[in-house]
Amino acid sequence: MTTTTGFRRRALLGTTLGTTLAAGLGGLPLFAIRRAEAADHVLRFSNNVPATHPLNIRLREAAEAITAETQGKVELRVFPSNQLGADTDVLSQVRSGAVQMMTLSGLILSTLVPVAAINGVGFAFPDYPTVWKAMDGELGAHVRGEIAKAGLIAFDKIWDNGFRQITSASRPVTTPADLANFKIRVPVSPLWTSMFTAFGSAPTSINFAEVYSALQTRIVDGQENPLAVIETAKLYEVQKYCAMTNHMWDGFWLLANRRAFTSLPGPLRETVERILNAAALRQREDVAKLNQNLASQLSERGLVFNTPDPAPFRAKLAQAGFYGEWKGKFGPQAWGLLEAAVGGLA
Repeated sequence: MTTTTGFRRRALLGTTLGTTLAAGLGGLPLFAIRRAEAADHVLRFSNNVPATHPLNIRLREAAEAITAETQGKVELRVFPSNQLGADTDVLSQVRSGAVQMMTLSGLILSTLVPVAAINGVGFAFPDYPTVWKAMDGELGAHVRGEIAKAGLIAFDKIWDNGFRQITSASRPVTTPADLANFKIRVPVSPLWTSMFTAFGSAPTSINFAEVYSALQTRIVDGQENPLAVIETAKLYEVQKYCAMTNHMWDGFWLLANRRAFTSLPGPLRETVERILNAAALRQREDVAKLNQNLASQLSERGLVFNTPDPAPFRAKLAQAGFYGEWKGKFGPQAWGLLEAAVGGLA
């Protein structure tokens, strides 16, 4: 699964986190945006995660704030769960202006803006402070500049999708040697395939809807995804071990159609931008708390956790030429900004 597309959310987010956030909003309805009687500007906003995901909870909070602060002149209509179409379809709609805004993984956006995938470089980010240093700093600014060349506006604050972890059925992954000949499911992406090939694994691209059965029947031995996906898809039922590798981090860029967004009068545009960037920061905190809770919950369900040392994994990728390959693809400027935040990779 490339992003959290395919989330089939039950109660984890809606019951605990949703209730907490609702209390914090003074009882405002989280799943029904109050629509202005006659908004001057309507912004349709699409995303690929369920209504109970922290991203949508914070978006709906932001929609209420935008309606209030603009005195009903701007209305943000949020459409979760791919209601307006799959990511690539909605990206086309945003580019044409049929949809005005969306959140999208940089790894998917890379089909249009190749450098947008740079945040997914294997074992580049050791922790969240380093992620935000890069993505809120010069690397993020560089990516936003490239996105602008495609006729889109990317907001300053990227939203969190999470670090990805490796699960397996047969043995824990503690060193790069454990990945040799390891049959692992990966999304259809050159970056994923390249990384696991460098480890000597046998990466296999499988549609996410088929991952559970592929693991159950041992077509593959393992997979990799954020903890929230591992929990939601019940992959812990067919996996025994979870290595907290943090081997990739992914986020959601908040994208807007340039013509639609710049058509807003300056003060209204500034209000929308300020409120949505603030919502992104709160969503990051929500995801961090959620991941802490998930680890303990998954442990209770029998998943055995370990935290490998990332240094040998980085060294193996460097030796195999992985970093050199992607430095060439992303270009020296973008790669230099990545290394300025995370340290030397190649």
